[in-house]
Amino acid sequence: MAKRIVESFLDDLDGSEAEGTTRFALDGTAYEIDLSGENREKLEKALAPFITKARAVRAGKERGRRGSAGSARDMGREKATEIRKWAKAQGLPVSERGRIAATLIKQYEAEH
Repeated sequence: MAKRIVESFLDDLDGSEAEGTTRFALDGTAYEIDLSGENREKLEKALAPFITKARAVRAGKERGRRGSAGSARDMGREKATEIRKWAKAQGLPVSERGRIAATLIKQYEAEH
């Protein structure tokens, strides 16, 4: 006797098929929610006016002005390498070394 077990990944809002998990944080609390593409777009549109005016902050770091917020040194080599690989895969211009544009970092963070 053959058996097939199917595991479904469902949107936490409406129960439709989810495309993936979306992570975000507010007031120091990180959240995850499984969303369809349509609901992910709704969330992004709702947050867009705030994100465009906000500053990206590294987890576990206090806010300060010691260095450039977009420098590879500030975010760690592994994360900088990850962002550069992602940007190249997206066809976006990114330097091989040094500072990564803040807009590029924001785009990366929004998708991850």
